[in-house]
Amino acid sequence: MSMPSSVDELFDSPARLVERDRRRLLRAVASAGAQVRETARLVEEAVVSSLADAGRPRALVVVGRREGAIVGSALRALAGSDCPVWVVHVPGPEIPVWVTAADLVLVLSRTGAGAYALTAADEAARRGCALAGVGAADAPLHARCAQARAPYVALPGSREQQASLWSLMTPALLVAGVTGVLPNAVWEPETVADLLDESALRCGPNQESFANPAKTLALELLDSLPMLVSQGSVAGVAASRAVDQLAVLAGLPVAHFRLPEQAVPARRVLSGPFRGGADDDFFRDRTEDGHRELRMVCVTDSSSGDAASAMSDLRELADASHVVTSVLLPMSQQAAEQPIRELAELIGMVDFAAAYVSLAGDLEASR
Repeated sequence: MSMPSSVDELFDSPARLVERDRRRLLRAVASAGAQVRETARLVEEAVVSSLADAGRPRALVVVGRREGAIVGSALRALAGSDCPVWVVHVPGPEIPVWVTAADLVLVLSRTGAGAYALTAADEAARRGCALAGVGAADAPLHARCAQARAPYVALPGSREQQASLWSLMTPALLVAGVTGVLPNAVWEPETVADLLDESALRCGPNQESFANPAKTLALELLDSLPMLVSQGSVAGVAASRAVDQLAVLAGLPVAHFRLPEQAVPARRVLSGPFRGGADDDFFRDRTEDGHRELRMVCVTDSSSGDAASAMSDLRELADASHVVTSVLLPMSQQAAEQPIRELAELIGMVDFAAAYVSLAGDLEASR
């Protein structure tokens, strides 16, 4: 098959996308729904439900890095400010000095071998905390949890390294459910898996660019200087995931501002040296001069709160500064009914978009 002459041609050819995707990123991202179903079965086999015997913990301490950190942020966002349990994320290896036997420590590590995870698990066991682990089967973390008689969710080794978020998210949400940190109604694995499957159909390679929100977002991010502005706690988690994936998969640096607390630095960027100019030639070929235009991507969810007015002000400033704006929000009415569904849709879109940006970069590098 001949090499596509442009990114648009690549995106509009599912066969070429699959051929160029040597890391099988698109296939891995599309498997998110299957990951949820399979991991939910593994959680049941690990008898995580035994954690309920000790009652609701004073605090849930989530230890993890990269995808584990995203999971910790997601749990905090879903728990909300009125949750009776403290939900705290730490990167490890240390855990907070106030953590005691009244608390639950959940250690997330895709490999189950990181020193940050092992040290945290050892310290949690020494203090008599309730403990649970998630990681690869037969990993050192597995042995630590077995020694502490703590449940451990053993993940298959076939999970793609850059698309295994739901392998960690699923056990964490189920642990939060059985221990009373989150209401069980918040998390329905089969429903969320179906939603992720629908997102894969909508954002996958077979869907044409004009009807594919992930391809559209990828095209907007290419050759731009993107800044993400998130409105709402769930949107903030999705934006953080986008920053991480775009950096790791495509090497694209992206700034992220949370509203309303980071409205001031976001306004400064929009009015700074990277803003557009009124006399800028819209029709000039930006690929020839290598110039990257600032683009503001607004990531929103249904819990706008105080951020709604801040976002509106930023969009007005962007228009006045000749900065192009995009909006990323859940597409289905079903997603707006529950924060976990909003999270699933938003993460599905940004994961696919990051994969497309990566493939487009591979195309340019091969020329």
